[in-house]
Amino acid sequence: MPNETNGHRPVVHVVLQAKGGVGKSYVAAILAQYYRTHEWTVRCFDTDPGNAILAQYKALDVEHIGDLIQGGVINQKRFDPLIEKLLHGDGAAIVDTGASTFLPFWNYVLENEVLALLEAQGRQVYMHCVVTGGQAMTDTLNGLDRLAQTTSQKAIIVWLNEFFGEVREGSRPFEQFRLAQILAPKLVGSVLIRKRNPDTFEDDVQQMLQSRLTFAEAIDSDQFSLVSKQRLQIVRRELFEQLDHLDL
Repeated sequence: MPNETNGHRPVVHVVLQAKGGVGKSYVAAILAQYYRTHEWTVRCFDTDPGNAILAQYKALDVEHIGDLIQGGVINQKRFDPLIEKLLHGDGAAIVDTGASTFLPFWNYVLENEVLALLEAQGRQVYMHCVVTGGQAMTDTLNGLDRLAQTTSQKAIIVWLNEFFGEVREGSRPFEQFRLAQILAPKLVGSVLIRKRNPDTFEDDVQQMLQSRLTFAEAIDSDQFSLVSKQRLQIVRRELFEQLDHLDL
């Protein structure tokens, strides 16, 4: 991945999924840490009015776009200041959308042709969608399908979160799903959040997430043993290497 100072165009990453509790904020936090590791300027935004998890990461200096509700409903006009921020500045902008703001935000983006506006201002835009295994797999696949139907661009990155189970249809991995094959022209690629030993790796990651710590903070913290820190380094390396292969 090139350094920001090597003339790489600014990027906007938007994490979207109608289903809540599937790991959107984790994905946004990973992206922010990835770009920081590569010495980019990183700006993070959280649009969840009620459960702003990303905004709780103090190390990421997240701006909470929380003043969105008027009269009990989302006022889409209040997305304007966020888009203005995305249209300016260098580096990488990461936007974490909550389940409650997914539809209003994406309708706003489509109605106002925001993607074309961002591209016209020299921004490379990527949309990240989480697909999980287990009971939520159908719902998250439907969310991916709805998102993909609204764009003709090759700009979607799928995060396969195995925390609730493997993302498989029988013996077929995601890449062999009929939906994945149909959407292939719009998919940049996928990132696997691999199922690991729940007593070791997953326990360490959950402790890190619950404390709202970045990988770097957790690895430097006295909260974790040396072995736990080793496991966190392994998880971070695996995720970052997959992002490297996407050439973002």
